[in-house]
Amino acid sequence: MPSKLDQLRTMTVVVADTGDLEAVRRLHPVDCTTNPTLILKAVETPAYAALVDEAIAWGGRQSGAREAVVAATCDRLAVTFGAELAGIVPGRVSTEVDADLSFDTTATLEKARALIAAYEARGIGRDRILIKIASTWEGIQAAKVLQSEGIDCNLTLLFSLVQAVACGDAKAFLISPFVGRILDWYVKAGQGPYTAETDPGVLSVRAIHAYYKTHGVGTVVMGASFRNIGEIEALAGCDRLTIGPGLLDELAAAQGDLPRRLDPARPSEAGPRLTIDEKSFRFLMNEDAMATEKLAEGIRGFVKDLRALRALVAKRLAA
Repeated sequence: MPSKLDQLRTMTVVVADTGDLEAVRRLHPVDCTTNPTLILKAVETPAYAALVDEAIAWGGRQSGAREAVVAATCDRLAVTFGAELAGIVPGRVSTEVDADLSFDTTATLEKARALIAAYEARGIGRDRILIKIASTWEGIQAAKVLQSEGIDCNLTLLFSLVQAVACGDAKAFLISPFVGRILDWYVKAGQGPYTAETDPGVLSVRAIHAYYKTHGVGTVVMGASFRNIGEIEALAGCDRLTIGPGLLDELAAAQGDLPRRLDPARPSEAGPRLTIDEKSFRFLMNEDAMATEKLAEGIRGFVKDLRALRALVAKRLAA
């Protein structure tokens, strides 16, 4: 019998949630997604010293204010790793806009366009790249503009239906609802225990999937941030799932039947189509303590790792 990973691939596009080039080569995902945390881990790995050295050498040749040079060098690192990943996977590579721009639509637009230009300078077309943006109101509005310019976006740090609705209205190419982090919040609040069928993160993705398919929203649903393979199995049939190497290995070793749980042709029951503007978005997010807290926590976490990456790059540039 095929492994559960092989069965999953027959109904869901499998994406690798890693910046580890060797893991991507070994696991053969269709797409690959990265973030500042994953890039930081990769940069600290000796196997990728040549890629880091190239970016540092490039940064050393740049002129201007120190902070600007450091930021530009970090961007080059992200694009360098993204270009390597694009040479391995047949599909898309997600590259993240700096998390400290999550509440600045104009700056997000500028950064996204610069990243696309950097990829195009390497001969990698925008059809191979997804610009990854936090699902704040400002980030979603930036994605709306970018999509109109032919730049596809991956809206990340998504924890609620209201975020998903706004992303769909913006015609975002893809959203990444964070399954495991939703579960974390409820467990920390003392709720549970949960099974794969009652897992609040799983239920959230199922509700978003049902809403999109019922109302003809074309945005791709890509479940992310998994804590165990039970969550993944419970979302078999979702458009895409981005999975870390450890869980991919578990799925590759797992035997047994893997039934389809989500079917775009037969979606679960969904409520009426919602109309979301800025006021209702902010109010409904404020009403949802979990989504508000996890979005803020996620941005803080990515900013922390971005600052650590910048500090590492600054130290190397000064050496």
